[in-house]
Amino acid sequence: MKIEADIVVAGTGPVGLMSALSLGRAGFRVALAGPPANLADRRTTALMKPSLDFLDELGLLDALRTDAAPLKVMRIADATQRLLRSPVVTFRASEIGEDYFGLNIPNRRLLAALDEAVSASKSVERAETTVSRWNIDADNIEAALADGRTVSARLAVAADGRMSPAREAAGIAVSAGSTGQSALVLDFAHARPHNDTSTEFHTEDGPFTLVPLSGQRSSLVWVTRPHRAEELVRLSDDELSLIVEERMQSMLGRVTVEPGRQVFPLSSALPRRFAANRVALVGEAAHIFPPIGAQGLNLGIRDVESLLDTVMRHSGDPGSPAALSAYDRSRRPDILARSSAVNMLNRSLLSDMLPVQLMRTAGLSLLGAAPPLRALFMREGLRTGSGFGSVFRV
Repeated sequence: MKIEADIVVAGTGPVGLMSALSLGRAGFRVALAGPPANLADRRTTALMKPSLDFLDELGLLDALRTDAAPLKVMRIADATQRLLRSPVVTFRASEIGEDYFGLNIPNRRLLAALDEAVSASKSVERAETTVSRWNIDADNIEAALADGRTVSARLAVAADGRMSPAREAAGIAVSAGSTGQSALVLDFAHARPHNDTSTEFHTEDGPFTLVPLSGQRSSLVWVTRPHRAEELVRLSDDELSLIVEERMQSMLGRVTVEPGRQVFPLSSALPRRFAANRVALVGEAAHIFPPIGAQGLNLGIRDVESLLDTVMRHSGDPGSPAALSAYDRSRRPDILARSSAVNMLNRSLLSDMLPVQLMRTAGLSLLGAAPPLRALFMREGLRTGSGFGSVFRV
């Protein structure tokens, strides 16, 4: 059986589901290929206001608010034991006239809402199977599905993750490597209120990041060396609760770790191009970097927004060389800037070199001491270009 579509989307993570839903609502015939959405994912994602606006346009935001926690304050604290340490830097949404920077949303709730919306869409044909082979020619792309069916389309959206078979089929080279770190992810309850504050402790092995959940609960992303992550994940709940509490200097009082901890190896990857040969890359197929500064999925959502804008302007053939070149140009500055900044900050934490520590400390100290510069970075963190643009509007 052959499925005829304008666009085939490979991957059923948040970015793949958003791609299929938004392209379908824009009037394209979309085929979505991938396994059932992973509703067991216990991670959370901090989505900034522009990303929330996009979810609102899709009609999903109201359903997500009840399980979400606002991020009104974001704080960076130097928890290293090195000679040069930077002061605590606090970013408040009120400084730039915002009620909050974004919302921290459980991944399983986000995926469930997206999955339900995609299933209800008449413009998206769902195939709950993987793509076993890609065939690409000048005018068309075919996805041979593992269940024996074939999807024929003009454009393929590669939302199929960091190893991306679609990216490989398009012949897009990628520079990739391990960071030598793993992330321990868990949720925990605490005795004191978090006051809608996210705190990122910088350590010699990576960031130890607390993000508020609804009620007196928070999520933790603890980036550390792989052997240490494996040691931590094997501890009892009581043992790990005590270690987490000590690591955060008891700032939230008594800690109770909840069941469901997970460990993820970390890596970084950057393709040479973000589109080629009728394949456009989005999400982790287009960029991978450590979980610092809540950039990952927010960057992926901007991929989807940019792709949607591009294919609307090239609706006659959304996979044409002109369309793919336009998409590549639109995403390159944002992806290169964000991934470079995150990787540079992560490497500065791991480095024992005094000049690197000095530059990092000086930069954070300047941010803490200069409100206009801090406001510029906050605006830039929310909306690409708005921070630097604001300099010329003052």
